[in-house]
Amino acid sequence: MDEAPWEEKLSVIVVNYNDKNNLRECLSSLGESLLEIPWEAIVVDNCSSDGSIEFIKSFFSEVKVIENKENLGFSKANNKGIEQSRAAYILFLNPDTILFPNSLSLLLKEMRSNPRAAGVGPALLDERMNYQVSFGKKVDFFPELFQKLLMNRCEKYRLRHDFGRRDVGWLSGACLLVRRRALEEAGIFDERFFLYFEDIDLCLRMRNRGWKLIYFPQARVIHKGGTSTSQLGLRRRWEYRKSQLYFYKKHNSLFSKVLLKIYLFLNFTLLYFYALLFKIEDASEIKKFFLLLKEK
Repeated sequence: MDEAPWEEKLSVIVVNYNDKNNLRECLSSLGESLLEIPWEAIVVDNCSSDGSIEFIKSFFSEVKVIENKENLGFSKANNKGIEQSRAAYILFLNPDTILFPNSLSLLLKEMRSNPRAAGVGPALLDERMNYQVSFGKKVDFFPELFQKLLMNRCEKYRLRHDFGRRDVGWLSGACLLVRRRALEEAGIFDERFFLYFEDIDLCLRMRNRGWKLIYFPQARVIHKGGTSTSQLGLRRRWEYRKSQLYFYKKHNSLFSKVLLKIYLFLNFTLLYFYALLFKIEDASEIKKFFLLLKEK
């Protein structure tokens, strides 16, 4: 990096867990997308066993590596990266992403032109160039249910034809550019979220401080999705529900939380009997899901 003032630079934080196969494309595309921008890259490794650390040190020696002794989850790992970062803008980036040329330059330009923007997110596409729903509004029981059952399909179709920027309620943490000042005001990631909902929680806290969040589809990023979390198996679903319940407890009404628990009880019951009948999952492991509902 050159000696430009740090307020003009970008810190990129990548949390990795056994995703060496995707790191090469991710880090290579990062360099290609930031040719004219001073930047630093920090990979926080959650105790990978696939040789990720050795790979980074061999092929991307300019990248700083933080080696955790255990899998700390997404929030704690990102917070470690934040502590070591120095720039005025921070990009949170998943290792299973590939950046289009100039995508980050476009995100930074949009951020700098909107002084009240706390975060800017690109359009996320899968490997077949289908748009992913990477933003949303309020996360509450009925809006979330409506979103998942109906609106996600409509939104994916709309995103293929609507390329306008828009103010949103939250942005996906798979690729999220954040202003450090807004992060300092709202606080870093809540470490009680091991995985899932931590990005929505952070976005909500920044918005509660009066900041804006912008979805900016002129910048595009491929997001393969689930390459690290798929290694967790059934635990991935357990972590999702645990985080979902905690998010509702933290941000939503008691009524919404009760509705969610009723819905999840029915969901877990169906999952349990399905496992008994078809032996696809371990039914004894699914029993642990019900313990989540007992938490206050």
